[in-house]
Amino acid sequence: MSSLPLSLRASAASLAGKVPIATPELQDMALWYREPAEQWTDALPVGNGRLGAMIFGGVASERISLNEDTLWSGSPRAWNNPGAKDHLKIVREMVIEKQDYHGADQECRKMQGPFNQAYEPLGELQIDFEHGDESKAYRRSLDLDSAISTVTYTVKGSQFTRETFASVPDQVIVVRLSATRCKALSCSVRLRSPLRANAEAIGDSIVLSGKAPNNSVPNYLHSDNPITYSDDSGKGMFFAVVLTAKTAQGKVEARPDGSIRIAGASEVILMIGAATGYRKYNEMPATPLDMVIAAARKPVDAASGTSYNQLKERHLDDHRKLFRRVYLDLGGQEAARQPTDERVNGFEQKPDMALLALYFHFGRYLLLTSSRPGTQPANLQGIWNANIRPPWSSNWTSNINVQMNYWPVETCNLSECHQPLIEMVRDLSVNGRQTAEVNYGVSGWCSHHNIDLWRQSAPVGEGLQFADPTWANFAMSGPWLCQHLWEHYLFTGDKDYLATTAYPVIKGGAEFCVNWLTNDGKGGLTTCPSVSTENTFVAPDGKSAQVSAGGTMDIALLREIFDNCQQASVILGTDKDFAAHLAGVRRRLPQYQIGKYGQLQEWSVDFDENQPGQRHMSHLYPVYPGGEITPHSMPRLAAAARKSLERRLANGGAYTGWSRAWAIGLWARLGDGDHALDSLKMLMVNSTGINLFDQHPFGESMTKAMQRSSGAKSPGSNKEERPSAIFQIDGNFGATAAIAEMLLQSHGGEIALLPAWPAEWKTGSVRGLRARGGLEVDITWRAGEKVLATVRASRRGEHSFRPPAGFQFVNIAGAVSGPDSTIKVSVEQGTTYHLQCGPHYAGTEVGK
Repeated sequence: MSSLPLSLRASAASLAGKVPIATPELQDMALWYREPAEQWTDALPVGNGRLGAMIFGGVASERISLNEDTLWSGSPRAWNNPGAKDHLKIVREMVIEKQDYHGADQECRKMQGPFNQAYEPLGELQIDFEHGDESKAYRRSLDLDSAISTVTYTVKGSQFTRETFASVPDQVIVVRLSATRCKALSCSVRLRSPLRANAEAIGDSIVLSGKAPNNSVPNYLHSDNPITYSDDSGKGMFFAVVLTAKTAQGKVEARPDGSIRIAGASEVILMIGAATGYRKYNEMPATPLDMVIAAARKPVDAASGTSYNQLKERHLDDHRKLFRRVYLDLGGQEAARQPTDERVNGFEQKPDMALLALYFHFGRYLLLTSSRPGTQPANLQGIWNANIRPPWSSNWTSNINVQMNYWPVETCNLSECHQPLIEMVRDLSVNGRQTAEVNYGVSGWCSHHNIDLWRQSAPVGEGLQFADPTWANFAMSGPWLCQHLWEHYLFTGDKDYLATTAYPVIKGGAEFCVNWLTNDGKGGLTTCPSVSTENTFVAPDGKSAQVSAGGTMDIALLREIFDNCQQASVILGTDKDFAAHLAGVRRRLPQYQIGKYGQLQEWSVDFDENQPGQRHMSHLYPVYPGGEITPHSMPRLAAAARKSLERRLANGGAYTGWSRAWAIGLWARLGDGDHALDSLKMLMVNSTGINLFDQHPFGESMTKAMQRSSGAKSPGSNKEERPSAIFQIDGNFGATAAIAEMLLQSHGGEIALLPAWPAEWKTGSVRGLRARGGLEVDITWRAGEKVLATVRASRRGEHSFRPPAGFQFVNIAGAVSGPDSTIKVSVEQGTTYHLQCGPHYAGTEVGK
């Protein structure tokens, strides 16, 4: 039974009947097209967290790009720099005592180490059909609710259908080919890889096996020999793909060129398994090739005894348990009758709110298909990559990108999918202890800007002039990553997890932070070297500089991890002395400062930005994704943060997809739904591909995108052209999280309903969002009339709720009124509560 009055529950039920929460059947849940994909970035993704596939959907020839999440170049190696600690002393002297920022920049380069290794493509499945390419009624689609990619068309009176999915329960990729005309299906099937590999066909199977490079130089560095291989065991890992074909009525023939030919079939089921020689992050990947092949074959053999319908049913059950937890309805589903590429290309002229909802669902889809318990975390491209030297090595870039990948994981009700990142951070904390000791001579653990499969924790750069300290020497990714471990606890309330997994890692991160601090010469403590990630400032001599002391983001991260560690100490009843020490250290940290433009300062000194339109907005971390600064708790600092955001955007900032996603989240946290929606529209126009992949512009298109972000046209043109770009998945995840933040927020000690409600979203509903404290929340709204929230509690507690702006809670005699229209509600585990809001009228009674 609810602890709220019966009259409230009846009123809520009545409203629910009038404004129904959306169901999957009412939703626009498919991406679909009338033509095959022309390039990899137009293809459609499926995945099971470990295996990924990109389906092109060609008629005469199908291409399916394949990935396995542990297939990386290289192996564990020495990356720490024993000489770094000597240079650290010099850097601090230059910055704190001499204000020689340029000298500090150069000295920091001497503290760097080797670059990361790269995530590698597994290979490609090619199916060449013998029916020709004169087709009718073509359609390719990706149904997010089923996680199945489908291609259909008609040739010579026979309808041909392909279905592709990646199964978590059976750990195989399944491709079903079928034709309505008996024995109309004839094709050749082959596997190939851009890595060193060979394919062999035996009976109804193909085995593709090979070895990954021993070294892959990042694509942004020039090298005469960027990819090297080794025959030595463990220097580069073996990999294998095993494919089997099951047919109805047809014949399968193995060919000497490593392909198989299928003739006269009505149905073909292809099952694909894959494995690599990866063992652990700290072990050489020396698994012998025969064992790798056997591991790839095992799930295929197991699935071969199962019917297609059974495989599909198990896949659907697994996927929908996660995907169907959340539904968003913004209206306008009739737009789904248009192909997705036409909707994306026409969005600027005709904003499509249903497409924004589809984009939100697609973000959740991408996360649950690229990150599952037991897999690697989603990297810069999730699990999908076609290049031996992918952009930024497709690694885990930890000065925002990998963190942004997981911003939606708790709020959007995919908590299990957080596990791969949490496990990576645990691994990283082990290597990071060595880096802290060797590089800096301190205890605790640290990490920097780039992470690869081998959990590299040291700064990259190898002393190259190119490796700017503003990114390479960022030493604060550890506390940022620790925040994810703490957030998982806040949402789940799992004390066993806190005690055994999260707290030891968080404590180690806090220990490093304490030791990283140095005297600021004024009786306080500060960080040095300190950078505002990837931005630069104008030094007193008028020249660009990067390294200073006590940057705003550093201070925000330190305050956060110290507070989290102290709270965990109280919850677990442990380490009281350490917690007290952290409290004392925290009191000596610099305060946030407001600069000459009324902005939240980016550095401890009120420097001018050398890049006022820089895509990173690190000094706004305490607004979002942190939660220390809110318009209600710190209105003066929130106003300064807003000024910083306005200045950044006015100077062309947020010109990448992930940066624009950050801007959406910041506007949401500042309670400005209309500006959040404006930025969301810009993301759709400037940074979204026809398959809804986030795009990162580069080269000339970077300049054009910067012009567009501030409303400018391309020179000499009356039309804004969509830039050529590369896929980077963080923008998808960041925007998904930001949409959730527009609808529900639960930081700052309260749960806010529709805190950034745009005027254009007059009616709508969302179901299944998560709030800190173990709550699941549904919201239905009708502008100017009512807002209904249903709250399901997974654990006992007391929560403060805030209504949307201009609304107040009504009929809440069982709740306690708080300041500024808030109420407090005590909840019991396993109980559902209904909250009703109406327009705020002077003199209306809101509680007793």
